[in-house]
Amino acid sequence: MSAALPTLAAASRALAAGRTSATALVEQSLERIAALDGQLHSFVLLTADRARAAARAADAAMKRGKRIGPLHGVPYALKDIYATAGIRTTAHSRLLIKNVPQRDSTVAARLNGAGAVLMGKLATHEFATGGPAVDLPFPPARNPWNTDHFTGGSSSGSGAAVAAGLVPLAMGSDTSGSIRGPAAFCGVAGFKPTYGIVPRTGVVPLAFSLDHCGPLAWTVEDCALTMNAIAGPDGEDPAEASTRIASFTRGIGGGIAGMRIGVVRHFHERDVEGEPDAVAAIEDAIKVLRRLGAKVTTVKLAPNADWDACVRVLLYAEALSIHERDLDTRPELYAEITRTRLEAARAISGADVIHAQRWRRQLCSSYMAATEGLDAVVSACALGAAPTIEAMSGPPYFSTRGKLIMTAFSLTGSPALSVCAGFTASGLPLSVQIAGRPFDDVKVLRVGHAYERATPWRDRRPTL
Repeated sequence: MSAALPTLAAASRALAAGRTSATALVEQSLERIAALDGQLHSFVLLTADRARAAARAADAAMKRGKRIGPLHGVPYALKDIYATAGIRTTAHSRLLIKNVPQRDSTVAARLNGAGAVLMGKLATHEFATGGPAVDLPFPPARNPWNTDHFTGGSSSGSGAAVAAGLVPLAMGSDTSGSIRGPAAFCGVAGFKPTYGIVPRTGVVPLAFSLDHCGPLAWTVEDCALTMNAIAGPDGEDPAEASTRIASFTRGIGGGIAGMRIGVVRHFHERDVEGEPDAVAAIEDAIKVLRRLGAKVTTVKLAPNADWDACVRVLLYAEALSIHERDLDTRPELYAEITRTRLEAARAISGADVIHAQRWRRQLCSSYMAATEGLDAVVSACALGAAPTIEAMSGPPYFSTRGKLIMTAFSLTGSPALSVCAGFTASGLPLSVQIAGRPFDDVKVLRVGHAYERATPWRDRRPTL
C-alpha cells in the first residue's frame, strides 16, 4: 500500500522542484483509496479517469514552464454538496441521487482553475445536517484513528480522507461547526473563514445566514494556501463580503511573539463538562502559546448554551424554509434523523426567529466588545475525543453528545480554526480552537501555524 499523501505544501514544493509529478501523486492517491476506503467510506464517488487526465495535463503544462501556482497538480476532493459540472452531486441524499449539475460551484471552478486535481466527491451528512445515518444511499464515513468511532459532521468524508492521507486537501462546509468538528475528531486542521469571503455559489445550502465554505487539510499552512485560491467575491453570492484579503499566507511564519490572545476559559471550565485529557490538552496548548511569546489573557463571552440556542433556532428555521416542500411531498426519502430535525423546526414560530435574530445581534456585539484589542481567541473545540458511531446513532437526535464548542464563532461569522492538540491514551485526537474577529483570518492562521510548528502532533498519522 502506498504511503499517506504528503501535505499540500510539501507536494507543491516537490512538484515545483521536479521531484514528483501530478501523475505520481494521483496514482498514489488512487492506490491508497483502493486499499483503505473500503474501511472508511470517505468517498461516495471516485473520478479516477478525470483525475488521471487532469494530472497528465498538469504535468505537460509544468514541463513547458506553465505552472499556475502552488495547487497545480495537487490532488483534492470535495464534500458532496459542491456542484460539479457533469459529475453527480447528491448531498448524500436520495432526493439528489440523480442530480448532475451543468455548472461547477465557484469553489470547484477556482480550484480547477488553480490546477488542483479533483479525485472525487466525499461523504457528508444528508444535506449537511444530522448524522451519522445508516438509512441513506451511502454508509457514514468512519474515523481513520479507530473505525469504530465517529468522524464528526457534517464534513465527515473530508475529515476522514485527509486524516487517512488519501488526499492532502478536502473542502468542507461549516454552519454550526461542520468543518471544525470533523477536524477535531479526525486530528486535522479545519478552517472556517470569515462569513462571506468564500462564495457559496453552487453549494447546496443548509442555513443561508450561517453557511461557510472552507478547507480541511493536514496542516494550517495547507489551509492558508487553499484560501488564496478560493477566497474573494464572485458577484453571485448575495452574502459575499466586500472586504478582500490579499494573501492568507503572507507573514504566516512570522511567529506570534507579542500577539495578544484571549482565552475563553469558561467554555471548558464551567459551561460544558470536558473530558480530563481534552481539558489538559487545551491548557497545554495555552502554555505553548505563552512560550512562543504571546500575551495571554482571560476573556469572558456569553455562556456556550446561549450561542447554541440562538444558532439552533436560526439554523433549523432556515433549513425548513429550504426543505419544506420536499418534506411535505416526499418525506420518506429523507433519513430518519434529517426528517426528525426538520419536522421539529415546524414548531419554531416567526416570532421565535425575530427574537433569535435580535439575540444574535446582541451576542455578536458583546463578542466584538470582549475581543477589542485582541489578535486571536483560544477556546475548546471538542471537549473530548470522538465518540463511537454506535453512541452517536439513533435517538435522541438533538443531543450534544460530541461535547462541541463551536457555535459562538458560527453566529459571529468570525474565522475559526481547529487544530490537533494531542492524543488520548487510546490514540484518538484531541483539539484546540483558535478564532478571531471578522476578517482577522490571517492572524488566526498565523497563530495556528505557530502552534503546529512548536508541537509534535503533525508527525503522527493513523495506522490502518
